[in-house]
Formats: sequence, C-alpha cells, structure tokens
Amino acid sequence: MTLLRKINRGLVILLILVAVALLFNKTLPKIAGLKKDGYQTGVEDELDRDIPVLICASEERIGASMATINNVYSNTRANVFFYIVTLHDAIRKIREYIVNTKLRKIKYKILEFNLMVLKGKVNPDSSRPELLHPLNFVRFYLPLLDIENHNQIIYLDDDVIVQGDIQELYHIKLKPGHAAAFASDCDLPQTHEMVRTVGMQTTYMGFLDYRKEAVRELGINPSDCSFNPGVFVANIAEWKKQKITKQLEKWMAINFRENLYSSAVAGGVATPPMLIVFHNRYTTIDPLWHVRHLGWSPGAQHPALVLQEAQLLHWNGHFKPWEYPCVHLELWEKWFIPDPTGQFSLVRP
Repeated sequence: MTLLRKINRGLVILLILVAVALLFNKTLPKIAGLKKDGYQTGVEDELDRDIPVLICASEERIGASMATINNVYSNTRANVFFYIVTLHDAIRKIREYIVNTKLRKIKYKILEFNLMVLKGKVNPDSSRPELLHPLNFVRFYLPLLDIENHNQIIYLDDDVIVQGDIQELYHIKLKPGHAAAFASDCDLPQTHEMVRTVGMQTTYMGFLDYRKEAVRELGINPSDCSFNPGVFVANIAEWKKQKITKQLEKWMAINFRENLYSSAVAGGVATPPMLIVFHNRYTTIDPLWHVRHLGWSPGAQHPALVLQEAQLLHWNGHFKPWEYPCVHLELWEKWFIPDPTGQFSLVRP
C-alpha cells in the first residue's frame, strides 16, 4: 500500500511538471518579443532570418529615405528589418511618416545618432555643407549603434533606388579578413564615357591631397581605383575585430589638424577616411548592384540598357531626384510616398 502511494505521488508530480513545461512553452514567444514603434519583433532566431538594412533619414530629406525604404520593401521576397538612424528632432516626424502611409507594415527601429562622437573630428567647410551633415558619418559607427546581433548589415544612402531583390546583395560572401564590400569605381565599363564627360573622380587622386606628407606616406598609388561608400555590406564582427571605427576616427582627427581632404573634392570629408582604411581590403560588389553618378550632371544620361539591368541606382552628386533638374526622375519618383504632414515636397518645373 505504501509502495502504491509512492507511485501515485510520483505520477502526480510528473503530470505537474509536464503541465508547467507546456504552459512555459506556450507563453515563451510572448515573453521574448520586444515591442518597438508599433511592430512586434520575434525571438532571436526570427531576427536572424531578417535582412538588416541601415539607412539615415535627415529631417530635411525624410521623403527621400522613405522612397528608398519603400522600394527595398516592395522589391524583395525576404523579411527586411530597417534600422533608421536620425537626429532627435526628426524622430517624431519619421514615425508619423511611417504609421500614416503604406510603410506602416514594415519592421523597423528608429535610432538617434549621438552627435558628441563627432566633436573635434570634423572641420566646418561651406563649399558643400550637405556633405558635412552629421548623419554622413553614421557609417563609421556601425558597431556602436543599437542594432541586433546580425552577422552582416547593408548600409544604403538615402538617394538610392533598389530595383533588384535586396537579399541578393545581403548574401554576398565577403573574403576572409574583409570587413566590408563595396563597388569599385573602375567597374561597369558601359558608364566610363559618361563619367569622363562629366569629370567624375574615379581614383584616389580625386579625393586625397597628395601634396601632404601624411597622404604620401600611405603609399597609395594616386591612380588606384576609388569606391563609393554610399552602398556597402559590412561584416560587424570583422569590423569590431579590426577596430575599423577607431581607424576611421584616426584619419578624421588627422584631417581636422592637417586638412588632408576637403568637401570641395568629389566625395567630401566622409569618403576619404573610408578610402584610406579600406584600401585593397574590401570585397568587390557586382557593379550592377551600385550603378551611380546619376546625380552628377543634370544632362548626363546613362545608357538605357545599363538602367534596365541595374539592381541599384544611386543619385550621388549635386542633382537629387526629389529636386530639379535631375536625370532619370521617373525611375525614382514612382517610389515616392507623399509626406502625410505636407512638410516634404518634390521640386518640379
């Protein structure tokens, strides 16, 4: 009889343990989910399946950023998670733009950029003030941003349109020891004639002042091909391992003292540090995934076949597609979502 009671007691305890386990398993996803800006993110393995895309959204160019987000989201079969980096005053406006338009369905997180990290590192220069906007330097600080534990992340400027499926760019395999992948300025021969016509810079000579000793000591051939850091894929672990941010800050500080480059040249003050730190140390992106220079001249048309085959178009330069004049406006404007607050509007004749 005593033995029977012990067996019954053991069965009761076992049933209780099974019931508790089932209850815990049922409620776990709700506990692990994090509520952010109106969407529900899942557990970590769900985040791992997302394609992380980082884009900056300045207050004066919010509509441009939303157009980029719109076409990335619309042209992919993958789950995309957008990290939208901005300054404090624009946070509310960005949230309103998203929740009051078709973008309310996207998964996103708004991050505020800390301006203090740039103190003593950027010289004022009025020749192209837009290139000195603090958000131009966000790309230097990827590991310091409040992002999830992604192996790779895509960085996009706000003046791009993605015509392909963004997951194809994300799944590029970086070479061992490389922290990032860029498109070389010497790729895509079909655009070389147009680039030469408008005087676009494609070598290090166009970005660095080789009269300065610090530049000459780098040993970089001035005729080496440059790259545009407005679109790239970053390996966050390798970036941290190589202390890429510290290296970039070093060259920002040196330029602050010695003026090795200026925003008067092709890429402003954000591009040269990237060119120095990543010289001969980056994986090459398929050139069709970064067809650029669309904003360099209001009259320089790209070949129709190039535009058709391009997976990503970039209006780098003075002439932006939300302003006028600019080439190939129709390719950008179809992705524009009117600002529900009416503050951002297109400039048209």
